[in-house]
Amino acid sequence: MSLALVHSRAQVGVEAPAVTVEAHLANGLPSLALVGLPETAVKESKDRVRSAILNCDFEFPPRRITLSLAPADLPKDGGRFDLAIALGILAASGQIPAAALEQVECLGELALSGAVRPVQGVLPAALAARAAGRTLLVPRANAEEASLASGLQVLAVEHLLEAAAHFSGHTPLAPFAAQGLLRRTLPYPDLSEVQGQLAAKRALLVAAAGSHNLLFSGPPGTGKTLLASRLPGLLPPLAEQEALEVAAIQSVASHAPLEHWPQRPFRHPHHSASGPALVGGGSRPQPGEITLAHHGVLFLDELPEFDRKVLEVLREPLESGHIVIARARDKVRFPARFQLVAAMNPCPCGFLGDPSGRCRCTQEQVQRYRGKLSGPLLDRIDLHVTVARETTTLHALPQSGADTATAAAQVAQARALQYARQGVANAFLDLNALREHCALQADDQSWLESACERLGLSLRAAHRVLKVARTLADLEEAELIARNHLAEALQYRGHPQG
Repeated sequence: MSLALVHSRAQVGVEAPAVTVEAHLANGLPSLALVGLPETAVKESKDRVRSAILNCDFEFPPRRITLSLAPADLPKDGGRFDLAIALGILAASGQIPAAALEQVECLGELALSGAVRPVQGVLPAALAARAAGRTLLVPRANAEEASLASGLQVLAVEHLLEAAAHFSGHTPLAPFAAQGLLRRTLPYPDLSEVQGQLAAKRALLVAAAGSHNLLFSGPPGTGKTLLASRLPGLLPPLAEQEALEVAAIQSVASHAPLEHWPQRPFRHPHHSASGPALVGGGSRPQPGEITLAHHGVLFLDELPEFDRKVLEVLREPLESGHIVIARARDKVRFPARFQLVAAMNPCPCGFLGDPSGRCRCTQEQVQRYRGKLSGPLLDRIDLHVTVARETTTLHALPQSGADTATAAAQVAQARALQYARQGVANAFLDLNALREHCALQADDQSWLESACERLGLSLRAAHRVLKVARTLADLEEAELIARNHLAEALQYRGHPQG
């Protein structure tokens, strides 16, 4: 048979579209043509495949070989198609049976010796192969990662000879027996290590309980970064589906196979980060920090020091939970359901309002500094908290009753109420769910409307006040939102002041 088909998967964002490798042998002068929008690494695969086939003592057909990677309009990159191309040539030349390849998808890069090297982005391909009902053949180094797609039959190989022997029926491969990725539990820094700052700790608890965005403002050295680093320890562990989404992103972004079961990400980009670094981009779109923080925390320290244009690109993903990177040829969609925590100083020198009176910033400098943060961006941050300077106490003992374990238990209880009632955290309630689950008594609604009018809050900000009030009620296990919940939620809406 001079035609063979082998199934594989490309990588586009965190998705893995199907690719069919078609190998055809015809009479004519020996040549090899590779078509189907291959990029440089794919074009070079024909040399790797030729050497691998010859070094495995197979015959490289001295005929006119045409390799097509379909669909033809989907760009292909990387060495992930090497194994599929080699098996396609062997099947088309009759050295292995082509029928054995029909229900198998293949991924792997070949060394010149025929060894199969690991590739990135295996987990999205494994999930797609499971949905298609096929077996997945991968490098042994990627097998544990592929096995995260429960119910998928995974075959693991270290050499092209193993794959050829399996499809020829000489030495069939047993399905890979997954040992399970290590469930690494990182010791999060404890909340009790933060001295004082009871109001900021309360805001951190509320933010964790309802997945609300949070902004700390205060002089340097008051513990803003310290508080933000404690947030991941308060959040519930990732659910299985959430962990798979995080693992798929890590699989695409990392050049090494996954070794540990993922935990909630905590991303801390420097304030010099560019727009593409923050939201993703490049000629071949790659995930940015907001995608790497999916189902976790994105911490932006020194918020006004970020370029304003960079910060403005956060507005859409904060609402939608995803980012679309548009290029001339196509669009790539990345998930970005993250929790934003930011920190800033009240002025350029950081000491505005300090009792020592050492701030020398002019009003114009302060306005220019704060003007880097647009109203629409601040509108999307639910909790605005001033972190004041505390009395200096060296070697203070951790505070009892305000540790991470106690706070995490409160958060877990509040989240359980939210998921049982509405299926999502309070921060993600849509307008219909907001009306249903955040209904107020008539007098409380009139009071809130008057308060929002006096404070000049937008309708979006008023809705976010309701969501925070709902979280405060959940922390107290109250069925209805009361006036005290609304009052506390309104306290968090003041923009950062000195």
